[in-house]
Amino acid sequence: MLLVALAASATAQKVAFTEYDLKNGLHVVLHQDKTAPVVAVSVMYHVGSKDEVVNRTGFAHFFEHLLFEGSDNIKRGEFMKLVSANGGQNNANTTQDRTFYYEVFPSNQLETGMWLESERMMHPVINEIGVKTQNEVVKEEKRLRIDNQPYGNFATEIFKRLFTKHPYTWPVIGSMADLDAAKLSEFQAFNKKYYIPNNAVLVIAGDIDIAKTKDWVDAYFAPIPAGAPVVRTKITEDPITKELIDTAYDANIQIPAIMTAYRVPGLTSKESIALNLASSVLSQGASSRMYKKMVDDKKTALQEMERK
Repeated sequence: MLLVALAASATAQKVAFTEYDLKNGLHVVLHQDKTAPVVAVSVMYHVGSKDEVVNRTGFAHFFEHLLFEGSDNIKRGEFMKLVSANGGQNNANTTQDRTFYYEVFPSNQLETGMWLESERMMHPVINEIGVKTQNEVVKEEKRLRIDNQPYGNFATEIFKRLFTKHPYTWPVIGSMADLDAAKLSEFQAFNKKYYIPNNAVLVIAGDIDIAKTKDWVDAYFAPIPAGAPVVRTKITEDPITKELIDTAYDANIQIPAIMTAYRVPGLTSKESIALNLASSVLSQGASSRMYKKMVDDKKTALQEMERK
């Protein structure tokens, strides 16, 4: 009975937040939580590898790195130093659909975090030095996480078979040859098109004063001019009408693996929520049904993994 009561209580919990748009199109979400003297400042841009084109892949992930290079008011290489010097930590990540940047600071450094993200959005420095530097960083990341990692290329092999029309067919990290071939003007155009307030969401959560935070949002982000509306073409894949079976080889692998993948509805659909629940029950963690059956009971596998 206690477990049922706790579950019901957790389900009923509500998170209060303030949500509004600036005139330049920036969507703002504020959440006050005074349980700890910390604050998180994050900006999510609606740009991912799906927004790239053939022969110029990898741009979205590349910008995840490039936009740490500095701005008109932040010297090259100083962005992360400023975060650390003010007691914070930061990171970023990219998927097929979005790019996400964040800082976590002591709450008395909220304004610092907002200034840093406004600088990244308003006037980042995109020049040949930064492009060349981050190009080498991305190449090393690809070698470390994909090329020299056992099973590191399995997602690439699966996606190029599941998707034949949609940009999901190529990996988020993209092609190093495409990045090498791109001109500086192409990187600058990509930034101008996607890293704009009307293609972004600013979320600030933690030990904040809502009224004061609104004033700072207005001071740091309202002056940033809106960009041209981003127009996207909807690409529809043909239905998969038969099972696809294929084999991929990798010199880093000594133990073969069987990968099974399904192309499912998008995250905004009700079906996706149901499938996510079923996936968790079947294959997430050592207590899942597939793990217990294949690894613990039958011992036909060394391990079972899930990747969404």
